[in-house]
Amino acid sequence: MHKVYKDELFLSVIQLADLAAEITSKYFRKQINISYKLDKSPVTAADLEIERNLRGWIKQNYPTHSIIGEEYANDSNSNQYTWVIDPIDGTANFATGKPIFSTLVALLEGNTPVAGIIDQPIINERYVGVKGDGAWLNGKKMKTSTQEQIADARLNITSPLMFITNNEKEKFELLCNSVSLTSFGGDAYAYGLLADGHIDIILEANLKFYDIAAVKIIIEESGGVLTDWQGNEITIKNFNGQCLACANKSLHNKMLTLINK
Repeated sequence: MHKVYKDELFLSVIQLADLAAEITSKYFRKQINISYKLDKSPVTAADLEIERNLRGWIKQNYPTHSIIGEEYANDSNSNQYTWVIDPIDGTANFATGKPIFSTLVALLEGNTPVAGIIDQPIINERYVGVKGDGAWLNGKKMKTSTQEQIADARLNITSPLMFITNNEKEKFELLCNSVSLTSFGGDAYAYGLLADGHIDIILEANLKFYDIAAVKIIIEESGGVLTDWQGNEITIKNFNGQCLACANKSLHNKMLTLINK
C-alpha cells in the first residue's frame, strides 16, 4: 500500500470524521426540524451542516479533488481522487434519538475506494478500513465471522420497505426463511458489525453509491465480500442500488446461488 494512505490522506479521513462528530453531537436529541426531499427521504439541519463543512474542508485542503455527497451536487474536479460523503447515514434513527446512525467518508483513487470510515460519535465507535492494510474498530483489528452456512447465518436488513419490486420482495422473503436469525435496522452501522463478526449477511436494495463506498472497503479489508446481487463489483459507474455483503467468500457464493435461482 502506498504510504500516502497511511499518512496525509488517511489522517484527512479521520479529521473529516472528527469534524462531523462535533456537529452531530451538537444536534443529537435536540429539537430539530425534519424536511423531506423529492424521494421522500428525511433531511435535517445537521445533515446539511455536516456536508457543507466537510465539503469546505476538502476544498480548502484538496482543491483539485472531486466530491460526491448526498445533499449537494457533485463537484467533479479530478479523476485521481474523489471524496464520498454521507453526512448522516440513518437520518431517521438520528431524528428519533437512536444512536445507530453514522457518518460515512470514503476516499477513492480512480474508481476504487482506498480508505473508508463508519463513524458513530455518540457511542464512540469508529470503523476504519484502508486498502491493503486491514480494518479496525477503535484501533482493534477486525475479522468477519467464519460462518459458511446460510441456515445458521445471522441476517441484517435495514428495512423491508427498501425492496421495491416484486422480484426484490421475493428474494427478501426467501432469504428471511432460509437463515437462523433476521434483524432489522442499523443502516451503515450494521456493515461495521458485519466487519467485526457480529452479522453474517446483509442484503439491501434501493441504495446510493454514497451509502456503500465507505462500507465496501471496511467489509473487504476485514475478510468479507460486498457486491451487487449478481456478484458484480460495485463501482461509482455501475451501481444499481442492490447490495449483498457476506462474511466470507464461501457464504457469499452460496448466497448468490440462492437468490439467483
